[in-house]
Amino acid sequence: MAVQQLPSRLRPMSSAIRQQAMSHLRMQTCRSASTLSESPQQTSSSPTDTPAAASSHDTPFPTPSQIASFDPVARARARKTQLPPSRYRFRPPRFDRGPLHPHRPPPASSPDSRLFHPGPFSLPRFAQTYTSTLRPDLMTLRYTHIPPGTPRLPPPQRLRAWDASSPYYANRPLRPPRGTPHLPLLAVPITYRTVPTVSRITVAAIVREAADNSAYLHVAGMVLQAMTGRRAEVHFARKSQVVGRATFNQKAGKPIALSVRVEGEAMWHLLGTLVELVGPGIKEWRGLRGSSGDGAGNLGVGLSAEVVGAWPEVEVNYDRYPPKMIPGVDIIIHTTATNDRDARLLLSGTGLPFYGKHRN
Repeated sequence: MAVQQLPSRLRPMSSAIRQQAMSHLRMQTCRSASTLSESPQQTSSSPTDTPAAASSHDTPFPTPSQIASFDPVARARARKTQLPPSRYRFRPPRFDRGPLHPHRPPPASSPDSRLFHPGPFSLPRFAQTYTSTLRPDLMTLRYTHIPPGTPRLPPPQRLRAWDASSPYYANRPLRPPRGTPHLPLLAVPITYRTVPTVSRITVAAIVREAADNSAYLHVAGMVLQAMTGRRAEVHFARKSQVVGRATFNQKAGKPIALSVRVEGEAMWHLLGTLVELVGPGIKEWRGLRGSSGDGAGNLGVGLSAEVVGAWPEVEVNYDRYPPKMIPGVDIIIHTTATNDRDARLLLSGTGLPFYGKHRN
């Protein structure tokens, strides 16, 4: 941002200019004092004779006639040349330049924002159930009351320190936790602001046959688009997978997978279809494995090609898809929970069963 030029009265003055200005001010003060001593009964009508007369406190208030005649609307209509329409329309800036900038874009919920989207005008049944029933129950089950004024305890040490049994352990960096090289997310106390919810759902399909026959890729894209209502994104292999003389149909630069990211209203419709229609239709379906989470509140389930063919949006036009080309899909449910326990509690409230040993 270019530095604006300061007004002349705020610029730093040199000593010579400062002395000249002070001498000029003394001459004007002496001249005003002599004029007042010669004619004390006469008052000057010019506002520049004395410094006190130039103050805005001495400006008289407007008369009632002036107040009644003040009409900015009529003045604007009487203008011969109207201002352009952009003068009366607020245009939010495209970029947010920080809290110190005088012009910042409004929040996304404001109709003046560039990111504003009207709606939702009606919530899906799953979203209404979460808002009215599941959200209060989750807050009741997992709420942790912290009285006002309670001092906050320092966070525990998350990295393991080295013992002093060997001189080689001195000045070494702390070790990561056992079992994983990554630190788990910090547990956030559940309050009415941090109740876990479903943020998005990712549907992915690995199509290894697409490296040799693009028809598999087209069919998989049509299936994902029918399931989610969104166009699938193609992912390409970064390197070839070669074991001995076999390449396992994975060559660098060739399409290998598809994925769709679903959010908003379509996300709740997809979750409702999985819980109420597709899941109960699977013979001896046990649900999601208890250890299917990643430790950060994201759970996944895999569906075979036969189950994908029974998806309602796919089954209604089953003749359009060759049965041998329908892929199996992985559905990853992303939640705002920071651990798998809260995520399982949230999804079990929607009707998804869990089996096996639970982790985290």
